[in-house]
Amino acid sequence: MENETPKNTNTETPASAPVTTPVPVSGQAPRPGGGSQRFGGGQRSGGRGGFGGGRGRRPGGRGGFAAKSEYDQKVLDIARVSRVTKGGKRFSFRATIVIGDGKGKVGVGMAKGKDVAQSVQKAFNQAKKNLVTVLIKDGTIPYQVEAKYNSAVVLLKPARGGVKAGGPVRVVAKLSGITKLTGKLLERTNNKVNIAMATIEALKKLRADKDKVSK
Repeated sequence: MENETPKNTNTETPASAPVTTPVPVSGQAPRPGGGSQRFGGGQRSGGRGGFGGGRGRRPGGRGGFAAKSEYDQKVLDIARVSRVTKGGKRFSFRATIVIGDGKGKVGVGMAKGKDVAQSVQKAFNQAKKNLVTVLIKDGTIPYQVEAKYNSAVVLLKPARGGVKAGGPVRVVAKLSGITKLTGKLLERTNNKVNIAMATIEALKKLRADKDKVSK
């Protein structure tokens, strides 16, 4: 028999592959889950010039671009009103405001809305539709006028120093640009809306009698 060369039963286990640690990007430490801060976890946005809520300019805030209205406004009255329906009562708000540019234009608006802000905005739009032009001479009205609206009767007289009137008459006069006026209520009432509307009606008469002043 030929001598057979014994087989080598000792098998060598191959060496495991060396573990390589990712080289961190300059100045950044590696994350536990692998990958650097730039590639593994993503880059945080939102800084100056980013897209995630950086320091932007708000309209109307500091450095904003909100346009100012040409009319000044004053809230005369805000009332909570209700309407009875089949399902119950529905509440809303009624706002009455006066607007004017201080150069002879003034108007009164009244509107209802679900909240105060909505009612004021609707009343402002209504007042812009009801603007009247007031005849002003040397900061006052040229002659005495009187007007009645529902329960309010208002008498307006020319004056020399300041607006001597109270409540809605003063507000309407100031916003229209009148700086010298004397106002009086001939029939006393606590309804601010009626007083303001009576003042507007009196100022309308000045506009209607414009030819009378020129003669």
